[in-house]
Parts: sequence; structure tokens; C-alpha cells
Amino acid sequence: MNKLVKRLGLTEQRILFEQVNAAVDQAERIAILGASGQGKSTLLRILALLDVPDEGDLMWKGISYRDSDPRIWRMRMTYVAQQAVMLSGSVEDNLKMVHLLHRQPYDQDLAQRLLAGMGLENLDIQKRASDLSGGEKQRIALIRSMMLRPEVLLLDEVTASLDRTNARLVEEQLTRWSQQEGTSLVWVTHDQEQAQSFSTTTWFMGNQTLLERQPTAHFFDNPATDLARQFIMHPAPAAE
Repeated sequence: MNKLVKRLGLTEQRILFEQVNAAVDQAERIAILGASGQGKSTLLRILALLDVPDEGDLMWKGISYRDSDPRIWRMRMTYVAQQAVMLSGSVEDNLKMVHLLHRQPYDQDLAQRLLAGMGLENLDIQKRASDLSGGEKQRIALIRSMMLRPEVLLLDEVTASLDRTNARLVEEQLTRWSQQEGTSLVWVTHDQEQAQSFSTTTWFMGNQTLLERQPTAHFFDNPATDLARQFIMHPAPAAE
């Protein structure tokens, strides 16, 4: 990311964020923290090319997003929304569909391993996806994206609908996946405990920019700005 700027509104535009500069390393696990309204989710959507910056550039391995095929970009950097969207049909249909769309083979053994890793080993994969609970849908959406083996997973509060036990299973599975596959994680979360448990790096958004980029342990032990110190002492609300 190089000098990203995002504005809101069509006529009287205001700056959501500006001068956002950062890089994502292979297998890096990044937590994005910040108060409501700082544009954390919007930044994630821009990284996935589901939105575009008003100024600045995104580069992947030296190639600008402007010169990239959006479909291929999104296969490499896969976005998982907070509110899971299920396709019609069964759970298995949902897991298979993205492979058909992207012309990739479906790995049934991998699907079963990921289901088990997220506490869904007893789920009937022939069950209608529309009949799943909110937490089950969220985990199926996440598994569906992981099976494409993207280089970066962009995660927008993906455990918000889960209880603490299942959220922890997801955190552990994603951490193992990152370590084994070399996948980078960029995870918007409001949960400071979660950020400390899974991430190697913390990005803190404030004052309409990416205010801090630090190793997670250092960020929580010794934040560089007063705003970050206040945030750690008084966490932001869950919703953005």
C-alpha cells in the first residue's frame, strides 16, 4: 500500500483515511485495530479490490492493481466478510462451488480436516446451507475461502458471531494454516485479547490514517501514540 486515500460522499466529500502506507509479508499475521469509523473494514475491502482507493496504489509483487486481473487478484487475496453469504444448495455444494468457478480441483480430504479443525466434524455436509446457524455459516464461508489456498486472507471480524470456545478454535486453525501454508492474515478485530493471541503485527488506525504498525507484543506493551494508549485502556465498541 502506498499513500492510500479514501473519501466518503459524492459532493461534500470527507476524508475517511489518507497517507496509508504498509506492506504485508508472507505468513505475517496482522491485527487491524482502531475506534469505530476509522475505515478498518473499508481498508480491507480495498485490499480485496471490492472497493478502490481515491488516491494511491496497491502493489502485489511489484504489479499495481491497475495492471492486474481483478479475478486473479481476489484469488490471491481472498476476503471473508463478517456476515457470511451462503450459496444455494448444501454445505458441500457451497464448498465445491468456488472451485468450479475458479476451475480448481476440490479437495475433499482438506475440507474434512478444516471442518474438524473448526469444530464442525459432526456437521452433515448434505444439510442445506440456508439451515445453518450464523456461526456455522461463518465457519463454512471461511473454510470455503481457505480451500482456494490464497496467499493472503482478509478477515473482517470473522469470529464476531461465535462463542469464545469456537472463536478460539478458528484462531488456532488460522494460525496453524498460516504457519503451514505461508498464508498471510489481515484480520479486522475489536477483540484485543484475540489480537494478542493470533497476530504477529498490529496495525492501529486513528486520526484518519494508519497511525501505528508495530510487532503486536511491542504495541500492547509500549504503544507509540497517546491515542493508541487510550484505545488499549478503553477498547472501541465492537461495531464499525
